[in-house]
Amino acid sequence: MTDINTLSDRLSTLSDGRISMSRLRDGVLTLVLDVSDLSAEKRDALSAEIEREALTHPDVEQVRIAQTAEKHEPLIIAVASGKGGVGKSTVSTNLAVALSRQGVKVGIVDADIYGPSQPRLLASEGERPQAEEKQLIPIISSIGLPMLSMGHLAKPGQAIAWRGPMAAGALGQLLEAKWRGVDVLVVDMPPGTGDIQLTMIQKHKPAGVVVVSTPQDLALIDAARAVNLFEQAHVPIIGLIENMAGYVCPHCGEISDPFGAGGAESAAGVMKMPFLGRIPLSIAIRIASDSGTPPAAGTSAEAEPFMQIAAQVKAWLNNRTG
Repeated sequence: MTDINTLSDRLSTLSDGRISMSRLRDGVLTLVLDVSDLSAEKRDALSAEIEREALTHPDVEQVRIAQTAEKHEPLIIAVASGKGGVGKSTVSTNLAVALSRQGVKVGIVDADIYGPSQPRLLASEGERPQAEEKQLIPIISSIGLPMLSMGHLAKPGQAIAWRGPMAAGALGQLLEAKWRGVDVLVVDMPPGTGDIQLTMIQKHKPAGVVVVSTPQDLALIDAARAVNLFEQAHVPIIGLIENMAGYVCPHCGEISDPFGAGGAESAAGVMKMPFLGRIPLSIAIRIASDSGTPPAAGTSAEAEPFMQIAAQVKAWLNNRTG
């Protein structure tokens, strides 16, 4: 006789883990099936398939399936900067990848509507997402990370000249997609403090924000403005990252600091926020990013700063969610 636990395992696999509870009593098998994000047609088809499989067990005479549909909204971690050119998108990509490697169920949204770069960073240029019931279905990147970007919706090289409301609507499409199985969304924000930032704060309030800056004084002034915007909206600041912090010459090994040194850590202390770490100005990071193979996905020395920063963000998430 087939063991009932074996049947439960088969049904769980068949339903992609959607069955949360089952009970067999007097020949009646009662199941609770999560049908979130499924169309009515798919719900009926899955229920029928589960019932057929369950009835193959000799002790099961009848199957009762209770369908539930709880709306699941991932936590949003915004990655922001006060100005462009500080490497925020590269940091966003590698932070998401590093979090994924550390067991967080993560996806990434490219909220830089006018200058999307995540398709290049995650080697998904030219791919277009499908839609179901007016919701986008995220693209799965080559390294297995669910993602969406305006770059997946526009033609390659197309200039996007939209006013604020249209850009805000596009952001909503990306964030309100079918992020099934994703607990945390890393959102690569556009630089500055404009319409997209305000829409994010007002309609899609992030759980927290990571601010990226170079050590340069000018970048830090702009980073402080970004921090101030999120603080005024009562969005927690997870911490500050210093990017492009020191360059090691590949020939002589000498370290130089074209953007200065230690400025972001000092600024974090002044603003009384955590300093998450430094990422060096590295040719290897630039080459890997341009080729769509994030350093954080590998085991090279370039991955280590991102893994250390992700560990701190993960600890912050764990403390937040208990």
